[in-house]
Amino acid sequence: MDNRYQGVPVLVTGATGFIGSRLAERLVDLGAEVIVPRRDVPARSYFRIAGLEERCTLVQADLLDFDALVRVVNEYGVRAVFHLAAQTIVGTANRSPLSTFESNIRGTYNLLEACRTAGVVGDPVERIVVASSDKAYGSHETLPYREDFALQPEYPYDVSKAATDMIARSYAKTYGLPVAVTRFANIYGGGDFNFSRIVPDTARALVRGERPVIRSDGTPQRDYMHVEDAASAYLRVGESLDDEANWGRAWNAGAGEPVAVIDIVRKLIEVSGRDVEPDIRGQGTPHGEIDRQWLDSTAIREELGWRPEWDLDRGLAEAYAWYAEHL
Repeated sequence: MDNRYQGVPVLVTGATGFIGSRLAERLVDLGAEVIVPRRDVPARSYFRIAGLEERCTLVQADLLDFDALVRVVNEYGVRAVFHLAAQTIVGTANRSPLSTFESNIRGTYNLLEACRTAGVVGDPVERIVVASSDKAYGSHETLPYREDFALQPEYPYDVSKAATDMIARSYAKTYGLPVAVTRFANIYGGGDFNFSRIVPDTARALVRGERPVIRSDGTPQRDYMHVEDAASAYLRVGESLDDEANWGRAWNAGAGEPVAVIDIVRKLIEVSGRDVEPDIRGQGTPHGEIDRQWLDSTAIREELGWRPEWDLDRGLAEAYAWYAEHL
């Protein structure tokens, strides 16, 4: 990496979360002044464990409070934005669609409008990366997903990310904001405390000596990417905005290989050394979730030079070791 972020005020929403904390850590190491708006204070997080509270500037600002976002962008002279804050759990979105739409959709357009307003009255924000998701594509007969596929979501979380995706790209097209959108695969690794996800939940069960529970029949397939590879991809997409031709683009990133849930669980069991069998409790794919998903990452590999450095065996071994140490 070059000195692009040295001394630069960078706003990272969602920095106290699993992926955002790894990205914030990278940016701090690159010399950025990382500004973190936060509303809730998680009792356990990689952000705290890694000592990032002392290395970042914490501000009290809710993404639903437009005036607070305008204040933060202007007062701190923000020059780059990585927008990762969202309600990220599919099951939670199915139970609470209103709060999911508020956080994911309204939070996004509030932030983009604050960045646009800052550019009108002062120095413009130079790069804005907005996290969408592979879930925005919805179900497709043909896989893997390519960036030119239609967004056809059906369930609340997927719809919220598709709306986020389209709103962000509309700000690039209409107002000339330097915005890019990321559509990443399922991200795993040490430091994820959302135990509704398969990797942390399985690791926790194995650390306790329990049988890991699978809510489906184990056959749903996903594309899995290690969190360090995700952080690298965010930085590459941010760099791409030096070229105005990339404003408004969406970028896929993933391993490009579908893996069944049961295979993830069995690999973690092997890594743990436990003599247990999975507790399979579901039939088919849980309601509100997509059965098969994986991504074509040709564009980000060929145009931006990004490629995953962590294979699944190494990544799952790292993840289990992290949970064995910290739980």
